[in-house]
Amino acid sequence: MAENQEPQDTSATAEPAAAEANPVNGQPIAENNEAGTEEDVVEALFQLTISLPRDESSKIEMMVSPQEQIHELRQSVIEHPDAFQYSCFHFEHKGERINDFVQISDVNGLGPGADIRLVEDPYTEKEARIHVIRIRDLVGAAGDRTDTLHGILPGVSLFDSVTAEAKGDDNVQASAYDFDASPKHSVLLPREEESAPKTVKSVSLSPWNPPPYHLRQKGHLLYLIVTTNEGEQHQITSHVGGFYVNKSSSNKFDPSPRPAPKAYSAHSLLTLLRQISPSFTESFDQLLQFNSRKEPLATFQMTNAIPAAPWLVPSQSSPLCAHSSDITRTQEGYLIAGVDNTDTLRDWNEEFQAARELPRETVQDRVFRERFISKLFADYTDAAARGAILVARGEVTPLNPTEGRDAQIFVYNNVFFSFGADGVGTFTSEGGDDAARVATGKDVNGVRIVNQLDIDGLYSPATVVVDYLGKRIVGQTVVPGIFKQREPGENSIDYGAVEGKDIIAADERFAAPFEKLSQALRVKKHPVWNKDGKRFDLEASVETKGLMGTDGRKYVLDLYRITPLDVLWLEENDTEEEDGMEYPHRMTVLRPEFIEGFRTFKWSEWVNAEIARIKERSAKEKPEKIDSEGSNEDIETEDANVAEKIDGSKFSFSLNPDAFSGLVPQTDEEKEELAADEEEVRNACKHLRDITVPNFVKDIETSDLPFPMDGSSLTKMMHKRGINMRYLGRIVSLCKSPRLLRLRDLCLQEVISRAFKHVAGKYLRYLPMPLTSACIAHLLNCLLGSRFNSKPVADIDESLKSLYPEADLAFANVTPESLRTEIEIQSTRRFKVTLDSDTGIKAPQLLREVSLKLGLQLQAREFQFTGEPSSVPEKVSGHTNGEGEKSKKKKKKAREGSLSLVAPVAAQSTFSADDIVNIVPIVKDSAPKSSISEEALEGGRHSIFQGNRKIGQELLLESLTLHEQIYGILHSEVARAYSSMAQIYYQLEEKEAAVDLARKAVIVSERTIGVDSAETLLYYLNLGLYVHGAGDSKTALAYVKHALDLWKIIYGSDHPDSITTLNNAAVMLQHMQAYHESRIWFEQALTVCERVMGSQSLQAASLLFQLAQALALDNEPKPALEKMRECYNTFLRELGAENTNTKEAEIWLDQLTQNAVAIAKRDKDAQARRLRAGIKFPPKPLGGTTSPSTASAALSSKDKPTIPDDRNLDKLVKFIEGDSAQTKATKKRTGRGGPKTRLSGASS
Repeated sequence: MAENQEPQDTSATAEPAAAEANPVNGQPIAENNEAGTEEDVVEALFQLTISLPRDESSKIEMMVSPQEQIHELRQSVIEHPDAFQYSCFHFEHKGERINDFVQISDVNGLGPGADIRLVEDPYTEKEARIHVIRIRDLVGAAGDRTDTLHGILPGVSLFDSVTAEAKGDDNVQASAYDFDASPKHSVLLPREEESAPKTVKSVSLSPWNPPPYHLRQKGHLLYLIVTTNEGEQHQITSHVGGFYVNKSSSNKFDPSPRPAPKAYSAHSLLTLLRQISPSFTESFDQLLQFNSRKEPLATFQMTNAIPAAPWLVPSQSSPLCAHSSDITRTQEGYLIAGVDNTDTLRDWNEEFQAARELPRETVQDRVFRERFISKLFADYTDAAARGAILVARGEVTPLNPTEGRDAQIFVYNNVFFSFGADGVGTFTSEGGDDAARVATGKDVNGVRIVNQLDIDGLYSPATVVVDYLGKRIVGQTVVPGIFKQREPGENSIDYGAVEGKDIIAADERFAAPFEKLSQALRVKKHPVWNKDGKRFDLEASVETKGLMGTDGRKYVLDLYRITPLDVLWLEENDTEEEDGMEYPHRMTVLRPEFIEGFRTFKWSEWVNAEIARIKERSAKEKPEKIDSEGSNEDIETEDANVAEKIDGSKFSFSLNPDAFSGLVPQTDEEKEELAADEEEVRNACKHLRDITVPNFVKDIETSDLPFPMDGSSLTKMMHKRGINMRYLGRIVSLCKSPRLLRLRDLCLQEVISRAFKHVAGKYLRYLPMPLTSACIAHLLNCLLGSRFNSKPVADIDESLKSLYPEADLAFANVTPESLRTEIEIQSTRRFKVTLDSDTGIKAPQLLREVSLKLGLQLQAREFQFTGEPSSVPEKVSGHTNGEGEKSKKKKKKAREGSLSLVAPVAAQSTFSADDIVNIVPIVKDSAPKSSISEEALEGGRHSIFQGNRKIGQELLLESLTLHEQIYGILHSEVARAYSSMAQIYYQLEEKEAAVDLARKAVIVSERTIGVDSAETLLYYLNLGLYVHGAGDSKTALAYVKHALDLWKIIYGSDHPDSITTLNNAAVMLQHMQAYHESRIWFEQALTVCERVMGSQSLQAASLLFQLAQALALDNEPKPALEKMRECYNTFLRELGAENTNTKEAEIWLDQLTQNAVAIAKRDKDAQARRLRAGIKFPPKPLGGTTSPSTASAALSSKDKPTIPDDRNLDKLVKFIEGDSAQTKATKKRTGRGGPKTRLSGASS
């Protein structure tokens, strides 16, 4: 929309990796000569004047694009401060009404400088309800809402408070940071603020609702009660013509207008409030000013995404969680959905499939279609998740109540729900409930891939998987005909396996669309056989089914087997062992990302073989001629000719998804064909374990891949490479180097948290909702609190226990030892990881991982994980100088066992049931990404990389607009787009634009991904760099320090990538000329590097080089010389004398040596002059510093010097004061005199 446009003169950055722009959906990205359209779009923005009603002189100006639709302009007007009161209106141009669903360009005569009128419409009941909800929110009359889906403090942002902390800091405060402090839970909580100004006491529905029939005939819609700040209560009638004060009271019903002088009426309720309350206008203006202090992105309501729910929340007594009295809270269901609750009932399947059939010929068609689909998926995901919660709680009646619990199915809000468990025995041979659970997760991923491919003529039901309280619930749109009773002899499925694999259907109508699907998924057409041995040639896996709906559409179902099985894993781990340690299921399919990567590998092999073959043939056809002058040119020409001769159409790659799945070929030829297919799949599996997994580990070791921060980032990185999580054990076995030992610890933490999730799910699955908090608290005590209380007891409310006599309370018998045994069994079965008794776990980080996986919201307080006292009081200053290794080790031990610095709460156990404040569902949806916005983004990168900066910037701006239009501003994909474009703009020296985009990325990421997610941390670090580049280093340091606080919570201490962050912060301090403070940060970076990489590593040598320079700037020549010598020795040993780094270190070493000799000579001369003057000074210690004891000894020396005459004494005092005038300054600058005296030495 118009208000979301970024400055048009900003630029963008191209990354070399994005030089080759990939086509999406077969449509190539706009090339440079086709970018004129985008340029025209950007330049076609024009100003539109909108005349408001009742006052002809009242007008507002809006910047619009011809591609905008009128309803988008309408939304922009509603959000304009001068038009808050309007919600029910239409636009007119030259006396003619404008349709809300046409583009601005389609309105005749509507162009630059045009004037349109806003005309108020009569209300309907629905419009009146919407208007009341909007005005209640606008004037702050709506109380807190308790939402079963979103949880406590959903979509919270900390950006404003982090930024505010940087204001007013001097250099010392900006640099102050306690590197050894324990992680503080307060970092994740928003600051408590003053309450917003009150405009009215309440706006609620009247008990006289709904209007009686005879008054409905007269246009009455609703009755309201408004209590003003003055304490007056007004009964208000909502009429088709607007709102007016009526004669009703709490005891008397008379909804007719009051007579003058209290005959207040207005079209908008907001205007009426101004009339009936003298203080409303002033207090409403104060409320707007109060809201304007906050970042707008932090306050916008989220409509296209589920907001992130924090895992730590304030105490329920906190003002942030205050539960206020609001009678209308219970009435909002009616205001939103109406009397019959029909406003929210939708035919989801028809909406989805009709949206798929929208035209997509032009750019405008594609934008409208993708935006519509994105909004539809957001609405459906929200509705399905809410329904799944009700199903899990037992509040929805099943369609088949006589079946077992896992076999029951439900329909709620036109969504079909079932459990992700093997209720009817479908997966008995594959692993039962475990296989069914995995299959549902694979299915939702398969549906997402099909939606992304967007194949004409092939439809899929929208699918959502919800994990809640140990249950997995699948919500799907109801496919027309899926419950239809078929005729005798007629299959219930039209393509694929019907009942197990005994019956195969192969309706030819599905062949064409399934062929397109198989080509995209790298699946080959292959034979399958039914129980009678009859052969059928299928395009997809036999498990992938096709159904002809009663609406005539072809639906694809059961997409959990779109790739082959990982046969090597099954062969290694599927043997029936006596102790039950076999892998829990056979659904070990390869990931689609790996199949695509393996195809790329095969393509490279094929191309190299073709090049070698063509060159060999060319060498045989004509004798080799070497012309010394033109040899290079001839070689280049020959290479170009070879490239032209390669025919890519001859390359083919596809795998049989049904290999190793029990097929029984009938003839020898069929057996050979299947054996060949199985060998191809086996080779792919070998590639995964022998090449892909080791390369992944190697790339992390060499920093070609960023080091993962937590389980979520590790999972994303592995999945992006096509590595399944079951290979965590293999990754652990490959971690040998110091850096990789950190990866090993992270992988073990992920194994433990996933194993605990499965164990907890077993106990929670059938447990009544009121008993779940006690179960979770007891399991957490056994997992993390055993060092505090080795024999925790489950705290079960006896009154609740008596209400559920049939509840399975097996969790009460769990002990720390039995839980550890269960976790070890799960780790061995699922990941082939053997947990040693000394496997170190970081309790705060493991608690976070478990909470995120189970959807827990815990009360933020200090959790006592050990019986030891809490950590030392917080220190807030740079302090690394003068601190020994012993004190660091003590602090490190303390911070491993504490989550915050609040005084410990005396308790028998680490966790209590009251700590489990809420549980939110974990939702996985099947929404596709926008292809057109990605094409514009890649096209912009490609153009900039080729040097077409102007066109590239215009494409980037277009991509930004498309992302915001299609997803809405508050969406995780928009946050990623903001971040990518901020990086591009920064590289193009458009620093202000980069800072603005990075700031938006941080806020949107906090609200949609999480305040402590790995992505949010990365966005804060990037923002810090961009703000520093723009010249505000103090604010940049505030962002860096917040990121370091997040690091402590997410990962713990000493994350490998934090070395770079500490180094960057030190450089920022140098730019601020805070040389002493920067030296402290350099020292911390070196300390972390030595712990992570080793003191003899090249990374440590590089940091020694920078630290030596920092010490020199801090006027510490001797320590600088020592550090540079260490650096030089490491470079010489590892890289050799001829390396550039070694030579540069040698040059610096020579300069520092000469400087040290000169200073020593000067000090010696100064000492000689003092001796000649008869004054005796104690010698300075090594390193150019003075210890406190030495300084005091100097001041109390009993050997009084002989004082010559007063004139010599004056000169001496002047000499001394001039030499040490700045010794007490914290901010160090390069001085003209000798080394400055300080109370602490340089840390080595």
